[in-house]
Amino acid sequence: MAKLALLGQEPGDIETFSALLQDATLRLADIGYDRKARRLALLINRYRREVAAPSRIRCALRVETVDAVQRAGWPNDPEAVTVILSLAQDGDWLVITCAAGIAIRARVEVIELVLEDMGEAWATTRVPSHD
Repeated sequence: MAKLALLGQEPGDIETFSALLQDATLRLADIGYDRKARRLALLINRYRREVAAPSRIRCALRVETVDAVQRAGWPNDPEAVTVILSLAQDGDWLVITCAAGIAIRARVEVIELVLEDMGEAWATTRVPSHD
């Protein structure tokens, strides 16, 4: 099965990334910011809507040209897991909004996002639903 590899360099691309990452699970310990490289990286378990059978796949989201990172609503447990709700642009900031009031903001010079699937997908019985 083909794996997703996507590059986003326009503000309009954020909506596509947001749709692909909605309902992805994220362990907060799997977020890293390399100040020298100006890169924010997240390892995510993405829910695959592009296939018929419910499944997830491990993927990496890289945000490039990052000058600063802020977080809000951070729990005390570094192993906490949350769900990504959306990605959006707010001025110079890329905002990753998660469940339970958790948010990550990255101030970027330009939009440069890379999303890459890694490994093999696995079946899941937990299908996201929205009221």
